Amino acid sequence: MSLFNFWKKEEDLFDKNITIEETRFVVLDTETTGFDYDNDRILCIGALILQNGKIAINESFEVYLEQDHYDKSTAQIHGILKAFVIQRPSELEALQQFLDFLGDSIIIAHHTTFDITMINRALERNNLPQLANHSLDTAILYKRTLIKSHLFERKDHYSLDDLADKFDISKKDRHTALGDAYITAIAFLKIVKKLKEKKEINLNQLFKLF
Repeated sequence: MSLFNFWKKEEDLFDKNITIEETRFVVLDTETTGFDYDNDRILCIGALILQNGKIAINESFEVYLEQDHYDKSTAQIHGILKAFVIQRPSELEALQQFLDFLGDSIIIAHHTTFDITMINRALERNNLPQLANHSLDTAILYKRTLIKSHLFERKDHYSLDDLADKFDISKKDRHTALGDAYITAIAFLKIVKKLKEKKEINLNQLFKLF
């Protein structure tokens, strides 16, 4: 798809009353060596397709990247060891696989800025164009479901654990890229359901909540 056609398609997306259900979303999460955009690296990308209110588990995406940089301290969180026995593609190969899976879908993630920035830095290192996909952040969307009241204490930031606890989502595979993507996908469906309890909402209106 040419860049012109991509943006034309994106422009049409917001000109029409496209439903949330008919939209192809890719829910993603990354596990990284740390939180420094310049020096840390992606160890794993996990992603799921969400469409028609269903998570396509059989079409899930998970890739572990070969990386020279490694931080032992973060391994206690994500559990990815440097001498991981699974065969891992290079960063370039993994990114190409991910881009094929993603296509022109809308990205959903929890604290989207971090994941997208890490991916964009990796794309830049490999002389690939940055992501042009629109994105939604479940951390922000969740706050739009909360009642505004002095009786209710709102936090500035809500973690994925907060959403999992709120919506009674299992945290069995927490801190794995695919596991966190799955929790995020369920949380997104729950958030949309709560938003629709107030009024019917389409894709365009969902983006206006940001």
